[in-house]
Amino acid sequence: MYSDEHKEFLKRRKKRKVLIIFCQVILLLGLIIIWELLAKYEVINTFISSSPSRVFDTIIQLYKDSNLFNHIWTTVYETIISFGLGTIIGIIIAIILWWNNFIYKVIDPYLTIINSLPKVAMGPILIIYFGANINSIIIMALLISVIVTVITVYNGFISTDQNRINLLKSFSATKYQIFRMVILPSSYPTIISSLKINISMSLIGINDRVREKDFKKD
Repeated sequence: MYSDEHKEFLKRRKKRKVLIIFCQVILLLGLIIIWELLAKYEVINTFISSSPSRVFDTIIQLYKDSNLFNHIWTTVYETIISFGLGTIIGIIIAIILWWNNFIYKVIDPYLTIINSLPKVAMGPILIIYFGANINSIIIMALLISVIVTVITVYNGFISTDQNRINLLKSFSATKYQIFRMVILPSSYPTIISSLKINISMSLIGINDRVREKDFKKD
């Protein structure tokens, strides 16, 4: 049985959680209303930013044309592939860089340069090499997400408490044991944060490539 103090604590925590969700919903609705009003009174360019009502009308039209779920499935499918590949490749590269500091020192400036490149501007080159298909879309998403994953996860690895590493070294632990017992467990929060960033980066890459393909068709 819970004590009265613990019950009161759980009750306050539940109220706080409900309040947070309520404020999030209100904030979302407020942003949508402001967006619609700005579009209605032509404060913003609706050709570029559209409006909630137009988005809703487009969804209804796609549903009537039986194309809505096809588009949703295509986006989800491409996102899952690019997210999965980007995460796996990024973490593997980050592990290699942590494992061999010499390799990291060699490619560090190139990681910075690649990360600063305008990936979307590479769209026409990707179309030439891979064609205007799903391959170029996934490659674009990978270009955006992999480097971010590598940098984020690697920084998490090297931020591990050095005292804990030194403790294992004092017991003659191997590099693999240090990685498995200290580096990786300590980096779980960073990896989770990287996953959150990665999913958004994958969506950005996919949507940018889709818009570019549609623009070229028009």
